[in-house]
Amino acid sequence: MTFSAAMVKELREVTGAGMMDCKKALVETGGNMEKAIEYLREKGLAQAAKKAGRIAAEGAVTSYIHMGGKIGVLVEVNCETDFVAKTEKFQELAKNIAMQIAASKPEFISKEDVPQDVIEKEKEILIAQALNEGKPEKIVDKMVEGRIEKYFKEVCLLEQPYIKDDEKTVGQLIAEAIAETGENIKVRRFVRFELGEGIEKKKEDFAAEVMAEVNKK
Repeated sequence: MTFSAAMVKELREVTGAGMMDCKKALVETGGNMEKAIEYLREKGLAQAAKKAGRIAAEGAVTSYIHMGGKIGVLVEVNCETDFVAKTEKFQELAKNIAMQIAASKPEFISKEDVPQDVIEKEKEILIAQALNEGKPEKIVDKMVEGRIEKYFKEVCLLEQPYIKDDEKTVGQLIAEAIAETGENIKVRRFVRFELGEGIEKKKEDFAAEVMAEVNKK
């Protein structure tokens, strides 16, 4: 069953859940609004969105050093209470996020963190690429919007497919943790170091090595 953009918008307003989660809920429930709301609540996504405005000042600064010291990550993940911060599940979440950053090299936390001038520059490049591919001008703008969303999935941590389960994004992983703990959880900041980055040398795919290490576990 098809559903309109207006239904997605309405579901977002009612539940506060993300657009992709709302779309999935409508697909899973055949476009039934009431069942879609129930679906989101069962998944904990509606509650997670409503907790997003609450102050999260506790948490942990977690590190991940790839074998051999080729990649290092420091990430600050916040929650609301010291009690949750000390739980094994929260510590595991923070560690997994650090590994995600090591493997997937995000540049920003969320889409909202990407500067507008960076987005405009990326659009210029994508428009030029589309025209060089011989695409009709009338569809270029629509194509570029789709490619910009793909760009966000590459450079924004919360939009990236989770390395241990690519059926969900990192944002959805955190939403699940929010639902489980009952607290707001946010990635506040991170830094990623790669050995020899910026120095001209033989190219090595350290990120692929991290992924190989993850897949062993």
